[in-house]
Amino acid sequence: SCKVFYAKDPLKIVRAQGQYMFDEKGEKYLDCINNVAHVGHSHPYVIKAATKQMELLNTNSRFLHDSLVQYAQRLTATLPEKLSVCYLVNSGSEANDLALRLARQYRGHQDVITLE
Repeated sequence: SCKVFYAKDPLKIVRAQGQYMFDEKGEKYLDCINNVAHVGHSHPYVIKAATKQMELLNTNSRFLHDSLVQYAQRLTATLPEKLSVCYLVNSGSEANDLALRLARQYRGHQDVITLE
């Protein structure tokens, strides 16, 4: 059930800049798939922030760290009062799993309906 994009003529992407990705031959492609809509690939501010963080600590949110709490507080301060809880996860799959577990705990039911 897993598909390769462009199976007949696969792309070998080797780098990216801004909204573009480049293949091994230097051909430029507009990136409409990845999560780059906000700042693009290789954004200098993102690289600087990521480098600064990796120099300090490079781990996931499994461990406690003050920056996680500070980020959650900054994020929830921008939202309505009802949205005052923040869950930090590392993927869409993990977010879906957590949402399902929270719903099951809250409702006390195990059944799920999935729509395409």
